[in-house]
Amino acid sequence: MEVTLCILGSPSTFLSVLLEGGVQSPGECAPKFPHPLLQKRQPCPAQTTSQNTRGPWQPPAFHWTSCRARIGVGFRKQLPPTTQGPGLEVESMGAGSLSWPATLPALPTGNMLLCLSPAWLTKVPAPEQPGEATLLVSKAVSFHPGGLTFLDDFVPPRSVTYFLAGLGLGPGRGWEAAELARDLTCPTGASAELARLLEERLLTRQLLARQGGVAVPATLAFTYKPPALLQGGDASPGLRLVELSGKEGQETLVTDEVRAFLHSEALGDALQVAIKLSSWRWRGRQVLRLHPRAEVGTVVDTVLALLEKLEEEESVLVEAVCPPARLPFPGSPQPGPELALRICAVVCRTQGDRPLLSKVVCAVGRGDHPLRHQSSLPRTLEVALAQCGLGEAAQVAVVLRDVKVAAEAALAAVLALEASLTVEQRGGRQAYTDFLGVDFALTVAGGALTPVALELNRGLCLEACGTLEGLWAAPRSGPVSEEAAVAAPLVETMLRRSARCLMEGKQLLVVGGGGFSKKFVWEAARDYGLKLHLVESDPNHFASQLVQTFIHFDVTEHRRDEDNARLLAELVRARGLQLDGCFSYWDDCLVLTALLCQELGLPCSPPAAMRLAKQKSHTQLHLLCRQGPPWPSPSLHAVPCCPLESEADVERAVHQVPLPGIMKLEFGAGAVGVRLVEDAPQCHEHFSRIARDLQGEADHPGIGLGWGNAMLLMEFIEGTEHDVDLVLFGGRLLAAFVSDNGPTRLPGFTETAACMPTGLAPEQEAQLVQAAFRCCLGCGLLDGVFNVELKLTRAGPRLIEINPRMGGFYLRDWILELYGVDLLLAAAMVACGLRPALPAHPRARGHLGRTERRRHLPLVTQSA
Repeated sequence: MEVTLCILGSPSTFLSVLLEGGVQSPGECAPKFPHPLLQKRQPCPAQTTSQNTRGPWQPPAFHWTSCRARIGVGFRKQLPPTTQGPGLEVESMGAGSLSWPATLPALPTGNMLLCLSPAWLTKVPAPEQPGEATLLVSKAVSFHPGGLTFLDDFVPPRSVTYFLAGLGLGPGRGWEAAELARDLTCPTGASAELARLLEERLLTRQLLARQGGVAVPATLAFTYKPPALLQGGDASPGLRLVELSGKEGQETLVTDEVRAFLHSEALGDALQVAIKLSSWRWRGRQVLRLHPRAEVGTVVDTVLALLEKLEEEESVLVEAVCPPARLPFPGSPQPGPELALRICAVVCRTQGDRPLLSKVVCAVGRGDHPLRHQSSLPRTLEVALAQCGLGEAAQVAVVLRDVKVAAEAALAAVLALEASLTVEQRGGRQAYTDFLGVDFALTVAGGALTPVALELNRGLCLEACGTLEGLWAAPRSGPVSEEAAVAAPLVETMLRRSARCLMEGKQLLVVGGGGFSKKFVWEAARDYGLKLHLVESDPNHFASQLVQTFIHFDVTEHRRDEDNARLLAELVRARGLQLDGCFSYWDDCLVLTALLCQELGLPCSPPAAMRLAKQKSHTQLHLLCRQGPPWPSPSLHAVPCCPLESEADVERAVHQVPLPGIMKLEFGAGAVGVRLVEDAPQCHEHFSRIARDLQGEADHPGIGLGWGNAMLLMEFIEGTEHDVDLVLFGGRLLAAFVSDNGPTRLPGFTETAACMPTGLAPEQEAQLVQAAFRCCLGCGLLDGVFNVELKLTRAGPRLIEINPRMGGFYLRDWILELYGVDLLLAAAMVACGLRPALPAHPRARGHLGRTERRRHLPLVTQSA
């Protein structure tokens, strides 16, 4: 099964999401395959389709429209590097004539799909989840980097792992989309039930004012029966709900309430009021009625006329029309018509259900006319404020801060409401709001510029932000904007929820429970719905009560790893465990885990590669011999060293390795036993001390002494120290995260500080990532999550060591906090043979740091 992000709706509304999804989750290319229909000078087969599967040598869906889409400017640039070559030649589009080599490069199958019709989707009952259905897609437009698109047929259909639909709540295709989105096994970013809640303007305004502390227009509401979720009482002095006993004989009550409202201080400087019906039933079907605040009788007549149309749980709203802020503020107005500003903010749900402002777009128009985004050119907040006369950077920053706080508070309030709803009220177990559009008017309240939330929507704000990005994408002179796409956080959430969907219920065997510091593993497993089985030497290990199956087995005798792997495989089979994967995050158990995976036929890097990475001197010496091709070879990053098992080895090593050097344990961890040595006597002295004080696991548990206390001497390299955490799948680099380590305290090389993301220049960061990647491949590490320690010298990156498991201490938490990527979940997915659902270009949203004194606490935390 693979990641399948599916959108059903208007391409113009979701274009920014589709394009960003094509970049962040581009899919993959299968190996080259012979295709008899596409020989030299043969025409493209019109409307020829074939099974679009991941099986070996299976050609993907291919038809004439796809051929035409791929021919043109940038075709060659879009091909993966492995498929570019002199044999690939594209001629004309004339009669569909192509010049191909003997084998055709496989076309990529994208993960971001657009369905233009509900008929392209099918719901199938899910036996494992009664009452729910699996969503299958048989036809879609797939999106790829550079805006390339294909019309693909999928035989068999692909299972959707995330679904997002444009929901029209009336009859027609909107109703069909709502039915498709209901009660799915896969995550959904919307449902008809949730969309209806957002359309209940009275409910959302009370929610924003009461729970979010967001400014909303002064509002008077009349209803026969309020919405079930509406809380009693007034949320704020400017938000009043009047319950009517019936449609007849309400003139006096309505008149008194309207008069009191129009004369109240809650309306501030508003000169007009708007009267409208509030209900999803009236979405897009009513005309906005504006009346002067002074015309009490006209307002009353309009309200009474609308009350005749009212049904239960609907309401008639009388709301203040926020007067446009007079800019520049303070000061006199600009000559000409007064301008009004409408601000649209898109906010997304990110890791940990935290709201994050994604993009702000503005509309500017005459203050004496209703202002809508559809009737105005989109602009940035800075440009819009400058056009209205507010150009000072400090004032713009204050407005942006207030919009960010209010927009994120709005989504937080919506998420809090959804958390209190039942599955039926949400429209399914997996239905949650992943993004929200908040429409603001900029007005003056309490002598300060204030964004006032007018309504919550999704499609309009997203489309407006996408239109603004389209202006930057057009060919033009000048610098290119590096601002993150509006849909970037949303696509990352789609991928993260897809990963949860793919892994829910997976059975994994964990070898070695580790110490109490690994408690997060069991907490995360429960959150992800993983079913873990544990192999552990300690019969009283704290995790023994947190797993599906506990297997007590001595894994400390590493000289018997091959035999132990066979015995463990027999135990697994005898217990009838149906495993999807097996992995370990504990150094001492990595080789045993690889051997066990080999016995059970489960995905893992080869045991020989794990052994090579586990023993530090073997890693360096092996890479020194890897001279290439390809270039640059891993040998450029290796450091000369000598293994030490006796005093004679020490004597020989001091003549082979330039001093000063570094002595460390071959299988050590946590910098225990590491020391800078400057001459031969210091080498002998340190070797003797380690041989005496660190003889076995009991002398210092958890640092690898179960593998022995052999040492190595390696050349000391000057430079800055860095960690690179990699995610590899099938020998391909899916993600890399670089952190900086502060100067180490000599002579023991204890860490003093660290920070993430790296402060290096992009070119230097890329050098470190490529060096770490090449070193892993050079050792045969093809699948997994790996931590590589390097130094960046004036001559380039040099390897310290490879840890063939995810980074320890704070690294997993930092990457999760900054990038929303969980290395633990990525490692579990690789162990199950699933390509991790990771964004191709994750962006850090802040900075984290630590010092030696505050080892596990953030030194700096800055949200983007």
